[in-house]
Amino acid sequence: MEVQQFYYDNKIVKKFLYATILFGVVGMLVGLLIASMYMFPGLTEGISWLSYGRLRPLHTNAVIFAFVGNATFAGVYYSMQRLLKTRMYSDFLSNVNFWGWQLIIVAAAISLPLGYTTSKEYAELEWPIDIAIAIVWVVFGINMIGTILRRRERHLYVAIWFYLATFVTVAVLHIFNSLELPVNGMKSYSVYAGVQDALVQWWYGHNAVAFFLTTPFLGLMYYYLPKAANRPVYSYRLSIIHFWSLIFIYIWAGPHHLLYSALPDWAQNLGVVFSVMLIAPSWGGMINGLLTLRGAWDKVRTDPVLKFFVVAITGYGMATFEGPMLSLKNVNAIAHFSDWIVAHVHVGALAWNGFLTFGMIYWLIPRMTKTSLYSVRLANFHFWIGTLGIILYALPMYVAGFVQASMWKQFNPDGTLKYGNFLETVKQIMPMYWMRAIGGTLFVIGLLVLVYNIIMTIRQGKAVEDELAEAPKLERITGRRMKGEKFHPWLERKPIQLTILATIAILIGGIIQIVPTIMVKSNIPTISTVKPYTPLELEGRDLYIREGCVNCHSQMIRPFRSEVERYGEYSKSGEYVYDHPFLWGSKRTGPDLMRIGGKYSDNWHFNHMWDPQSTSAGSIMPSYKWLFDNKKMNRSETEKKMQVMVKLGVPYTDEDIANAQQSMDAQAAKIEENLHIDPDFVKSYEASKKAALANGEQFTLMKDREITALIAYLQRLGTDIKIKPATAHNSKQ
Repeated sequence: MEVQQFYYDNKIVKKFLYATILFGVVGMLVGLLIASMYMFPGLTEGISWLSYGRLRPLHTNAVIFAFVGNATFAGVYYSMQRLLKTRMYSDFLSNVNFWGWQLIIVAAAISLPLGYTTSKEYAELEWPIDIAIAIVWVVFGINMIGTILRRRERHLYVAIWFYLATFVTVAVLHIFNSLELPVNGMKSYSVYAGVQDALVQWWYGHNAVAFFLTTPFLGLMYYYLPKAANRPVYSYRLSIIHFWSLIFIYIWAGPHHLLYSALPDWAQNLGVVFSVMLIAPSWGGMINGLLTLRGAWDKVRTDPVLKFFVVAITGYGMATFEGPMLSLKNVNAIAHFSDWIVAHVHVGALAWNGFLTFGMIYWLIPRMTKTSLYSVRLANFHFWIGTLGIILYALPMYVAGFVQASMWKQFNPDGTLKYGNFLETVKQIMPMYWMRAIGGTLFVIGLLVLVYNIIMTIRQGKAVEDELAEAPKLERITGRRMKGEKFHPWLERKPIQLTILATIAILIGGIIQIVPTIMVKSNIPTISTVKPYTPLELEGRDLYIREGCVNCHSQMIRPFRSEVERYGEYSKSGEYVYDHPFLWGSKRTGPDLMRIGGKYSDNWHFNHMWDPQSTSAGSIMPSYKWLFDNKKMNRSETEKKMQVMVKLGVPYTDEDIANAQQSMDAQAAKIEENLHIDPDFVKSYEASKKAALANGEQFTLMKDREITALIAYLQRLGTDIKIKPATAHNSKQ
């Protein structure tokens, strides 16, 4: 038997590991900054690119795609070469994968603070960056599949199954959710509208968590945990059941993010059923991981790597028990839109993804630098302070979620809301936000300790070099099942067939849920009084998207007595048919805005956006003073935006498009006229005009500034259908 020598590519692993650590620090510091904004809403006063609405998607993208994404690539590139006993298929593709991914991260770090966003959760990046993501992801897939095809190990280990499923599913999810029509180089509209957009987005959003944050890390768990514990995986059969049931069931569960919404009931119920079923394969994976440590628990006491792995797997088990529980309608009615969901997400992100990554880094760096870890004591300190940070982060958010839900739903004996002013809830949970920030600070301190420990380990070790290895050449055998060979062992040596079956498994759920929702018109009953947005309202909606208002405000009133009393008539699916993209939101830091139109004067909105505390004492909403800047709003592409909307099915006529500028002038002039009713506004307006002219500056009328378009959009919301007005002071922020 011919034995062949080759080199494992450790340098590409090193690059991804360093990027993981760097972007972990950046992403979590941004998270700490926006957590501080709950207590200090004026922290970045007047700086548009450091506002909460723009930084929040930067935080999520940095942690998910920069920190976890780079960790995934590092773990996959190291483990795959050793599991397949071969070097990666192409060093060139490996480097394209690395540098392409880092350029995407930099593009996100620049574009999101500048307000270039689609507003779709975990998919905020605009269309050119979406295309780049697809290209780099395909490069990763080609490199992975090429490596598998030239392997020196006949059977694919379970970790490789998860890597393949991750590649296929993320590609499908990303492409179909990112279908959009461009307006210009950094602006586009989703091809889906309203309810359909919501379903596709949460099919993507839920499964981005499943197939970007879960399945690749399960693959990493199946490799690094047995290596660190020096024990074989507990059960091969359980890993088979775990893999196939997980990838088949997970894809169906997205609609549980839209319970009690305008989504058709059959789709909601389908999501609930499969979400509840999901606990079985999820816990199967957790059990397989923890039982792999049988006979090695004495090592956990002294080995920080195993400590991190144990808490990571436990966090995975907690999050995947809580997820199915949250999909039950009676539980979801309490938790949705509250801080409970924030706690749930961060138990998964900080414990499962964070701690598994930290354990992997502590295991990999000493081996690649041929030395021991600089300080085991520091690693143990990182573990304990990180664990304390997770607890101090999650527990207050769970409490905050329960407080919010109970206060939102309480009634007085006379049938009125006990806490009619939304701000009463906000003020009650402020101590929880302080505790959350303290917990986050402890977690970041632990990460900085890791940075120091790893730098010192690298300094005392040798430079990372490619590693010499040898393995016998893989002899060709029949492609058919041999006598006595069971189906799955045969499938494990047939990567193409395995990939095809995995693709079929993940496509079934998406096709059954999405195709009928889009194709069967009775799923979205139309309402004759619902009309397209006026040109000024369309521009205002784009400003609402740019400023990230959807991060704090929902536009979806559920059919609950408490919500109808607080916000007005519950939402109908036909009200969203022209919404590209949908803006239902997923958290209420502020009140729902679905029926805000006409409830307050133009002047109230004007003052509220300039200084929220002037209209709502105690508000934690930041000001948006740049919307008032003495410059004209860019209207140059309004007609093009309307033309793109026509292609998407919005019934603008040629006359509507031709008269767009006149229409905007007329509507904006009326809003400015309403503002002049307030003597204080007139006084400050005239003073600013006089100052601008004295300085030789061109003075822009208020009707031509961005704030006017945003007011026009807010005043339109919820006014297309006749509704009974809500009795609560629901829109006070």
